[in-house]
Amino acid sequence: MSTPENQVPEFPSSTKLITTLASVAMISGLLVVLVYEFTKPIIAENQRLATERAIFKVLPKAKSRLTFVVNQNKLVLADDKTIGNLVYAGYDKQNQLVGVAINAAGQGYQDIVKILYGYNPNSACIIGFDVLKSTETPGFGTKITTDEDFLANFKCLDAQLNVTQSALANAITSVRHGTKKHDWQIDAISGSTITSNAIGRMLNKSAQAVLPVVTQNLDMLKQGKQ
Repeated sequence: MSTPENQVPEFPSSTKLITTLASVAMISGLLVVLVYEFTKPIIAENQRLATERAIFKVLPKAKSRLTFVVNQNKLVLADDKTIGNLVYAGYDKQNQLVGVAINAAGQGYQDIVKILYGYNPNSACIIGFDVLKSTETPGFGTKITTDEDFLANFKCLDAQLNVTQSALANAITSVRHGTKKHDWQIDAISGSTITSNAIGRMLNKSAQAVLPVVTQNLDMLKQGKQ
């Protein structure tokens, strides 16, 4: 049966439209939650593996390790699922402490950059680092981990504490390429001062806060237990 030309077509009621939109929104939200819950353990495991590789990269002499969490001025034995400021102690085949690996983060050019760095308490030096997360422009992670002149800074970056063992004796800073005069300075990558400054800031901030705690608990770390 044909519809008369002058007959106004019937539109769905507002209640029906609202109900339909609400249903679509609810289903979409449910799908997002399901995808998040499905991928959450996968992402967490990938992050754990990345951290594991980084620990033994910045502590190349380590054959085993333990995880501790900073609790005020103490280090408490923990596991990798613990939330907080974690410190990873590395041990050689004779179970001798060879160093600790510590997380650090700071604002890069676009977003937060996360790294893991190694510290040798015997020499009071930062001995290397690895990038854990970066959404910076392409080349950020590869450049600071492959540039030989830049990496030379971390053969022994001075991180000695002051007389009271409460902070660094000298703040870690990045300086313009070719102007480094002290062992606690980072000779920046030429043409990449933003990247170099970001590394310097995050290392200084983390070391100022965590290394005094590491030093105060060094005997416990050497024993490999609380």
